[in-house]
Amino acid sequence: MTIATPHFTGADVDELIAVRRDLHQHPELGFEEVRTAGIVATKLRALGLEPRTEVGRTGVMCTIRGGKPGRTVLLRADMDALPIQEENDTPYRSQSAGKMHACGHDCHTSILIAIAKRLVAQQKDLAGTVVLCFQPAEELGGPKGGAEAMIQDGALDPKPDAAFGLHVWQDLPLGVVGVTEGPWMAAVDEFTVTVKGKGAHAAMPQGSIDPVVCAAHMVTALQSLVSRNTDPFQQLVVSVTQLRAGSAFNIIPETAWFNGTIRLFDRELWTRVPGQFERVVKGVAAAFGCEADILYERGNMPTVNDKAMCAFARTAATEVVGAANLRDDVRTMGGEDFSSFLARVPGVFIAVGSRNEDKGLVHEHHHPRFDVDEESLRIGAEILLRTALNYLAS
Repeated sequence: MTIATPHFTGADVDELIAVRRDLHQHPELGFEEVRTAGIVATKLRALGLEPRTEVGRTGVMCTIRGGKPGRTVLLRADMDALPIQEENDTPYRSQSAGKMHACGHDCHTSILIAIAKRLVAQQKDLAGTVVLCFQPAEELGGPKGGAEAMIQDGALDPKPDAAFGLHVWQDLPLGVVGVTEGPWMAAVDEFTVTVKGKGAHAAMPQGSIDPVVCAAHMVTALQSLVSRNTDPFQQLVVSVTQLRAGSAFNIIPETAWFNGTIRLFDRELWTRVPGQFERVVKGVAAAFGCEADILYERGNMPTVNDKAMCAFARTAATEVVGAANLRDDVRTMGGEDFSSFLARVPGVFIAVGSRNEDKGLVHEHHHPRFDVDEESLRIGAEILLRTALNYLAS
């Protein structure tokens, strides 16, 4: 793929890939990104910049002020890896047992470092300010994650005018880019329910208040949140993924326990779901004479792209991959804590295709054999940089 007047030379791309491979070999989990943050800070200082470290524990912030006045844009990359044993056989495979960059955050970090270098090279002609945000602990998400930690530590002070980010996207083939207006990644909530009843011998159930039967009815009834409590034009997923009870085949236990997740796009629905969930669970518990303790935990908010900001990203993507390779319908029930930034600042989160079936690079995110076509790094760097420059020049 040939890009007219590219910002990144062949040497730039080689360096970008080398940085990515080094980070890939040394993955660090959320809030443990000490080496990664150190590399980021060192490379920024080598460019003459003054990064701020330990933002939100292990995050790095850096400001590049242009030679001309203008608005401020924040560019974000996540840095953390996953607790997965890598199964790839590549020269740059993980050297840390049980840890792996299985989601592409090594790509995002190296892309933003490369963008910093190009911005410094044209700093005098830059109209406005670019804030670089290297974020820890995206995989933890929600109130426990790195986005909220950085925001609470001043990442949005002063508040930028726009925020842009990207994700290498294995659901899209190399050369295809997704820019979707509105919600494109889901809210992520987690629930845990403990059902309390009365134990008895399994041969004499009349002496029990059976929490297993009660929990089973709860699991079924919770699907009414989707089928009867939600507009059919709104997407909602309720998944019970764990259910535990009992210690022997002939004992009705005292308690049963289940856990799962709720995913949705609509912010207004997101505010209502916890109350609906509690009503169903408590109602079923009362019907069976049981008690139910509910732990309902918020994770990521919906990731919602601003319509106006999408226009800048679409222009940039068209310049890089062509209009025929631009999609506006990429959505997923997966979550992303860049949503915390987009809930406060208008912006866009871009999906950059990284799948290459001819090379066998087909494994999904969080798979032990996940890997990307590294040409996606060049494409992503071009698009994210051009999106920022398009916005600042508007």
